[in-house]
Amino acid sequence: MTILRNIFATIALGCGITGAVSIALLLTGTEQYLSDLLILSSAFTVIIIICIAIFVKGQLKNSQNSFWYTFISMGLKLLLEIILAILWFLVAKKNQIEVIFLFFVLYLPFTMFLIWTILKTLKKKRL
Repeated sequence: MTILRNIFATIALGCGITGAVSIALLLTGTEQYLSDLLILSSAFTVIIIICIAIFVKGQLKNSQNSFWYTFISMGLKLLLEIILAILWFLVAKKNQIEVIFLFFVLYLPFTMFLIWTILKTLKKKRL
């Protein structure tokens, strides 16, 4: 049950951030970056869902290995986001300052959400 709630919260976060940033892009006249916004927010949402699924699976199994699941979850997040950054900036050649700023504007709330979710869960249940 908790994994579905966290996944729905992640999807809601992704939709909310996408909506807010798309309104900001439209108001500033930079609507040519809307497709970049959708691609990046979808990628970050999928990465966070994968990490939350691994973390919650570790919490549900046994408390002896939950530390390793948390460690793997955070490490996989870092690895997947580095791969996303390499693909985005080097392969797709998205190196305009607006796109770089958009990447980090999306990176921050998704990372904060994952950390908040993990800390909230660990507050209730110790490693």
